[in-house]
Amino acid sequence: MELKLEVIVLPVSDVEIAKEFYVDTLGFRLDADFPIEEGYRIVQATPPGSACSVVFGEGLTALPVGFARGLHLVVTDIERAVGELARRGVDIDGPFHDTTGVFHHAGGTHRVPGVAPGRPSYGTFARFADPDGNEWFLQEVTLRAPGR
Repeated sequence: MELKLEVIVLPVSDVEIAKEFYVDTLGFRLDADFPIEEGYRIVQATPPGSACSVVFGEGLTALPVGFARGLHLVVTDIERAVGELARRGVDIDGPFHDTTGVFHHAGGTHRVPGVAPGRPSYGTFARFADPDGNEWFLQEVTLRAPGR
């Protein structure tokens, strides 16, 4: 059986502000904007090169606004991606790596500024949040693990 992750629902407080952030600021492709009825609107946007989209709007989730944590966008050059997002007005923290050299701890603990020593694939990160506080990470992947 094949299972593909294709949509992540984000809790947001203001659909227009979220749409501006994801489409205009981050550069996600706007796939759909369906104002179905009062209190029910679906907006779908996809990061460039991704098969997984984000969906936000009104009447889509009971999760509290800003609840999403630890969402990852994979990039091949984290320094370039951080620079581009900063130029687009995104408040971004990084690059950084974890003291363990593996993934990253929750919160800001164990973070070391700069790229991971030797710049191993999967080892360097940056962090930003959308206007509602939904948390995103960039992760540098230059060589995929087997099976990926």
